[in-house]
Amino acid sequence: MNYDLIIIGSGPGGYVAAIRASRLGMKVAVVERAELGGVCLNWGCIPTKALLKSAEVFNYIKEADQYGIQIQDPKVDFTGMVKRSREVADGMSKGIQFLFKKNKIDHIQGDGKVTKNKKVAVRDENGKAQEYEAKNIILAPGARSREISNLKQDGNKIIGYREAMTLDQQPEKIVIVGAGAIGSEFAHFYNSIGTEVVLVEYQDRIVPVEDADVSKELARSFKKKKMKVMTGSSVDSVDTSGKKCKVKINTSKGEETEDADIVLSAVGYTPNTENIGLEELGLQPTKSGAIEVDEYYRTGVDHVFAIGDAIPGPALAHVGSAEGITCVEHIAGEHPAPLDYNNLPACTYCQPEIASVGYSEAEAKEQGYEVKVGKFPFTASGKASAAGKKEGFVKVVFDAKYGEWLGAHMIGANVTEMIAEAVSARKLETTGHEIIKSVHPHPTMSEAVMEAVAAAYDEVIHV
Repeated sequence: MNYDLIIIGSGPGGYVAAIRASRLGMKVAVVERAELGGVCLNWGCIPTKALLKSAEVFNYIKEADQYGIQIQDPKVDFTGMVKRSREVADGMSKGIQFLFKKNKIDHIQGDGKVTKNKKVAVRDENGKAQEYEAKNIILAPGARSREISNLKQDGNKIIGYREAMTLDQQPEKIVIVGAGAIGSEFAHFYNSIGTEVVLVEYQDRIVPVEDADVSKELARSFKKKKMKVMTGSSVDSVDTSGKKCKVKINTSKGEETEDADIVLSAVGYTPNTENIGLEELGLQPTKSGAIEVDEYYRTGVDHVFAIGDAIPGPALAHVGSAEGITCVEHIAGEHPAPLDYNNLPACTYCQPEIASVGYSEAEAKEQGYEVKVGKFPFTASGKASAAGKKEGFVKVVFDAKYGEWLGAHMIGANVTEMIAEAVSARKLETTGHEIIKSVHPHPTMSEAVMEAVAAAYDEVIHV
């Protein structure tokens, strides 16, 4: 019952931290009340990407005549799409079970709560409690769909992301509230399979954390696909008493009402930091529920750490994993460098995809930089033309004075697979001229990175 490290939560932060800690010689246990892999593997990143892949295949089939292929009357098997998504998620969760066995990590099933004297109390599904002791404890409890007062989720007509990927039947019409990554991905998925989509965003543009040019391009694409995109708007109320939901939306032009089968709330997340023992340790979460930590994720209690969605910062799976690795390496005395939060990539997997890292053009100017900006459209890319995927562009931002690569912003097919070049180059403090002189293979979508950088320095060839 004694461990070097106990981790509460087995999501991308928790399970990755556990494996790294075990390989550094620690005796590790992970407390998890649900499926191994947490929300990401079971109800987030992985199953949503499986649904989005089904949508992509269906779109290819619908557009097959553009590629010289005739296919008659393709139909959506919504139940089959959901079934495949769940099978993919189950397979990933079983993979974590295998990794735990391989690395001799104990899985303790139940609700974990930190107590005093370096102990964790775990209550199983029958209410039976057991205490475990550890030299160090990492809190990685993850997060859940955020609820707002005028959009209370009932799991039936007003739903969160979990229900959105396991509906019994495809809705004819859906109102999606929130046009960040989650809302935009579900908007794309449901629109692709024939559901009428209304996308409502409180900010003045969709995907508001992205570069403004990216937001404009995605809005243009969504509207072209017959989605109703309502920015600068908010949902006042939802009447679920009838067969349809009556959604009252406050817009700049006044109040509108939309009738829909389902309302999906995608307005952010809430950390799962209640009932895990913070009060007993004297730790006070922020107003949003997050736990304050230092650069190595130590809380106000020396032996207690927190990572992932439970702390301030971007709620991204790969960020939680990086935080977990940094945290356990610090615990093990490995002296890791703190994470650079300005060099963390973000990806949105709608079509066209979005990927970004670093400062947007506006943010760079706000920071006082004089900037060089380069942009290369996929309409000028041979590979994009051959693939029939000419939407979007690559945009790069450089410091005009010293040549620092400040940011990269991409929208288009497969750009989530391309952003790592910019992340690595920025980590290595690569200059724009070094990117220009790094020969990129032809024909590829990745050439657009080189061309965009060349455009920033007035050396672009193909536009």
